Amino acid sequence: MTLVRFEPFKELEYLNNRLRRIFDETPVTVKETPGIFNPRLNVFEDNQNLYIEAEIPGVNKEDLKISLQDNTITISGEKKFEDEKKEKNYYRVERRYGSFRRSFSLPVEVNDSKVEAKFENGVLKVSLEKVVEQQPEEKVITIQ
Repeated sequence: MTLVRFEPFKELEYLNNRLRRIFDETPVTVKETPGIFNPRLNVFEDNQNLYIEAEIPGVNKEDLKISLQDNTITISGEKKFEDEKKEKNYYRVERRYGSFRRSFSLPVEVNDSKVEAKFENGVLKVSLEKVVEQQPEEKVITIQ
């Protein structure tokens, strides 16, 4: 009878190596593509309002646009590469530049005439008033 050494994690190691190879061979996603700037967002609410906070450092307020249509908000703009000096020899350019556009449906219905936006310290803060749903009134019917 031959003794075989039991290795309980050998199959897991094999699976881990296969997954690593799969992800290494996968093309880069749009989110990771160099040169594409995509701001990060937080969306949250309280009883009266829906709030959106977007990190957009290095962008001027004049280069931003916010639009709201059919309960879908779009935040667009451009982060410009301002250093046009040709005598600089860059070893790495990791900062992202270019046009961006984030568009998504809002999770609740909002009043499009009650929207406020502020941009300071590279953070865009948008406040949208939620539409208050009317609770149906109970009608008492008299019995004859």
